[in-house]
Amino acid sequence: MARIHDIVIDCRHPASLARFWAQALEGYQVAPYDEAELERLRSNGIDDPEDDPSVLVEAGPGVRPRFFFTLVPESKVVKNRLHLDLTADDTEAEVRRLTGLGARVLYELDAWVTMADPEGNEFCVLR
Repeated sequence: MARIHDIVIDCRHPASLARFWAQALEGYQVAPYDEAELERLRSNGIDDPEDDPSVLVEAGPGVRPRFFFTLVPESKVVKNRLHLDLTADDTEAEVRRLTGLGARVLYELDAWVTMADPEGNEFCVLR
């Protein structure tokens, strides 16, 4: 039986979108860059982790899913075919916090608030 290992999100700037989601999701952080990873990037002509084409966001060893933010050349132009539903103890406070991180409210319904991350990827905060 299959299990979710990673969720991969295509984007225009992986480092900044990874930072947004690391701050948005409780317990997650951008994976630290050790010297081996920095050397791997340099061997591919990337001198700054800010230009990394695939940035990992994780909660800790063995915790799934992990999130990879991966560079693609095109911008998002239509609605997502898949999105995350988030929960919070105080939906309104969480919507304000996420908006402060760079998300925006698309619309509100009785059961959830549909939002977009800084690159326009939709997600919901359930009430």
